Amino acid sequence: MIAQTYEEKRAAFLDKIEHGGKIEADDWMPDDYRQQLIKLISMHGMSEIMGALPEKEWVPKAPTLRRKLAIMAKVQDEMGHGQLLLRVAEDLLAPLGKNREDLLEDLFTGRLKFHNVFHMEAPTWADAGVIGWLVDGAAIITQTMSLDTSYAPYARALYRICAEEKFHAQHGESIVLALAEGTPEQRAMLQESVTRWWPALLMFFGPPEDGKISSNQQQNMAYKIRSQTNEELRQAFFDKYVQRIFHLGLTLPDPTIRYDKTEGKWHYQQPDWNEFKQIVTGHGPCSVSRLDLRKLSYQQAQWVRDALLNNTQQAI
Repeated sequence: MIAQTYEEKRAAFLDKIEHGGKIEADDWMPDDYRQQLIKLISMHGMSEIMGALPEKEWVPKAPTLRRKLAIMAKVQDEMGHGQLLLRVAEDLLAPLGKNREDLLEDLFTGRLKFHNVFHMEAPTWADAGVIGWLVDGAAIITQTMSLDTSYAPYARALYRICAEEKFHAQHGESIVLALAEGTPEQRAMLQESVTRWWPALLMFFGPPEDGKISSNQQQNMAYKIRSQTNEELRQAFFDKYVQRIFHLGLTLPDPTIRYDKTEGKWHYQQPDWNEFKQIVTGHGPCSVSRLDLRKLSYQQAQWVRDALLNNTQQAI
């Protein structure tokens, strides 16, 4: 067999994914494809883990036993999603001589970012509902898009994650509906939460491709890692949730938001993208405390990892 050059391998790779072929962990892939996957999947995995922390705060404070059990189960699911995704990332890292420990070190030192919404405060019970209904709803829109990704291990993980996230969204919607139908104080708490979370929800999908902020979306679309732009995902979120929010008698902190039937899209007030950059680089309201808690938990569990490693080595 004649050895192929890098460019010949890359051409064959592009032809494969262009015709719907899927890439497995041990298949040849371009270096930048591997790097894009590592960046995306490790960020997704860490966001699932960090995303459990604001809701974890409400496990002991949930108003009823049923709510306590439900949010506890949700936290467990989110941590499981993170572990599943980090396992997918590990297969990509292995040829580079790296592992999960390197990802965690990158998280603690700020080289690995996690989603902007999980840097935010969750001071009221309404936040638990808004996170489940709208934040997880936004996640479902993004993750559903990626179900047809060209990287097969990521797609398989997402099938399980999306199925469980639908239950999480229903959990959040249940809390929101209860508060919306509750006392004036409960409705006010819900409205305050929606108002406070709205800018972060707009930022969830990332900045628009306007040349002002660098983005890898076009490269990821060319590699079939994703199929929609940040703005297309944001528009899908508006389609699904804006009228539902209004139907509950709630308002949004954007008097300009409207749907243009002629253009077939929503017009809205852009969030502060400079603030977004500050948040995702570790300067959000709860960035330091959440990372400190994650680091402390990791350090305290070192004896468990050592014990497991020792038992594995003895079994070999």
